[in-house]
Amino acid sequence: MNQSGLTATTTSASSALAGLDPAPRIAIVSACWHRDIVGQACLAAKERLRSRGVAPGGIDEFELPGAFEIPLQVQSLARSGRYDAILACALVVDGGIYRHDFVATAVIDGLMRVQLDSGVPVFSAVLTPHHFHEHEEHRRYFSAHFLTKGQELADACLQTLAVRRLLLA
Repeated sequence: MNQSGLTATTTSASSALAGLDPAPRIAIVSACWHRDIVGQACLAAKERLRSRGVAPGGIDEFELPGAFEIPLQVQSLARSGRYDAILACALVVDGGIYRHDFVATAVIDGLMRVQLDSGVPVFSAVLTPHHFHEHEEHRRYFSAHFLTKGQELADACLQTLAVRRLLLA
C-alpha cells in the first residue's frame, strides 16, 4: 500500500469525497500488543481522516487484545451496517516460533473475506516485519513506519470510498 505516487485521478477522487452527504463513518480496530507502536498508525490515520474532512464523530475506535481477534470484530462491525469502511492495525512479530506466520495469514485472509462477503471496504495496517527486536532502535524505526502506514491507510480508505461513491451515484 505505497501511496507515494498519487495521480490526478486518485487525488480528484479523494477530493470528491469532501462535501458528499452523508459524511463517511469509519471504524478503526487495533491490537493491544505493542500498543505504543500500533497506536502510531491509529493516530496518524485519525489525523489524516480528520484533515480530509471526516468529522471526529465519524470515527469510532475499538481495541482488542491481539491481532488474531481483529477479523471477528471487523466482521461484526461490517455486518452492523454503521460503517462505510473499517481500518485494521496491528503488529505481528516473530516470537521465536512459527505462530506469527499463522496469525498474520489468518488475520489478512480473514480481513479479505470480511470485505468480500460484506461489501464494506476493509484496509489493513496489520504488519509482520521479518525481524523485530525489543530494542530502542527497532521501536523507533517501527513507530515512525507505523505513522507513515497510518497516513497511507487513511488515504487508501478515502480514495476507495470516493471511487465507490462515484460508481454508485
